Amino acid sequence: MILMSMPNVPNIRPDIQLKRHDVLNLLLSSIALEEMGLSNIINAEGEKLQKVIHAEESSSKDLMEVNESVERMMRIIIKNQMLLQFKLEDVIKLEKSSFQDEYQDEYHDEIHEE
Repeated sequence: MILMSMPNVPNIRPDIQLKRHDVLNLLLSSIALEEMGLSNIINAEGEKLQKVIHAEESSSKDLMEVNESVERMMRIIIKNQMLLQFKLEDVIKLEKSSFQDEYQDEYHDEIHEE
C-alpha cells in the first residue's frame, strides 16, 4: 500500500499594504489590459476572415467554416465583455462609496473640531 502525503505549502505572507485609491487604479488597469487583449483577438479574427476571403483557392465551405469559427470566438469575446462591464460597474460603485466615505470623514472631522 502506497501512502501519499499532503503537499507542503510554504507559509507565504507578503506584507502588501494598498490604499483604496491604489486598489481602484489596479482594478481599472486590469480591466483596460483585458480590453486590450480582447481587441487584439478581434483584430486577429478579422485578419483570419480577410485571409480566407482574399485567398483564390477558398471555397464557400472554407468561408463558412471560418465564419463559424469567428462567430464562436466573437461570442466568447462578448461574454468576456459583459463580465468586464460588470467589473467596471463594481469599481465605479466602490469609487463612489469611497468618495462618500471620505466626504463623511472630512465632515465628521470638521464638526468635532468646532
